[in-house]
Amino acid sequence: MKDLRSVFQSFVHQADHITVLTGAGMSTESGIPDFRSAGGIWAEDMSRMEAMSRSYFEQYPKRFWPKFKGLFQMKASGNHEPNKGHLYLAELEKQGKSIEIFTQNIDGLHKKAGSRYVYELHGSIQTGTCPKCQTKYDLSHLLKEDVPRCTRINEKGTECGFIVKTDVVLFGDMVHHLDTLFQTIEKTDLLLVIGTSLEVAPVNLVPQEAHYIQGLNKALVNLEPTAYDDLFDLVIHEKIGELVSDMKRKEGT
Repeated sequence: MKDLRSVFQSFVHQADHITVLTGAGMSTESGIPDFRSAGGIWAEDMSRMEAMSRSYFEQYPKRFWPKFKGLFQMKASGNHEPNKGHLYLAELEKQGKSIEIFTQNIDGLHKKAGSRYVYELHGSIQTGTCPKCQTKYDLSHLLKEDVPRCTRINEKGTECGFIVKTDVVLFGDMVHHLDTLFQTIEKTDLLLVIGTSLEVAPVNLVPQEAHYIQGLNKALVNLEPTAYDDLFDLVIHEKIGELVSDMKRKEGT
């Protein structure tokens, strides 16, 4: 593992522009469950996937919110803190490297860690938007009532009253920032993929696309093997927090 870590450090050191793709494995080290893992919530009850769809929200918005809040433990969602992996990426940016993070996670922890250029592919649990007037609300408003409604006063002097939609990408919604992701890997020095099994489309197209970009170093840090390991120049099967901690110990910091 020592040699692999040395190569990882070399890749990072040499890169001025790093594109990062993160998945659920990045957040599990902050105590957030991976819903897609064996024994995860999705595995327990696949019908919950239907309840987390745009069509379900549009048909049954009053039923949607209690299910959504329970599934994603929203009352606790603001209590999780960035882990060593999040802080490592933020520190690289402070050191002067250009770091663009594309995350499949909805917890907001990359931003909380201090990273400035974060693209939330699946949206954020921290905010919601009124489907009628597009007024945006923060987490406190979403938690205030069982079913959050828009409180904006319209031109007629009455409250909008529409049920707010979460800014999380539901099943049936379009993934955000995908074009930006593919454009970014065309100009980056290093593609760093962390904590994702790469099982879900369209994100699993990223390593395939990157494979054909000449001069691009590609590193994967994930606890378990993926179907795309052979497309990376470097693969480390380890938790990102453990990798970062070991590198810091070796540096004596």
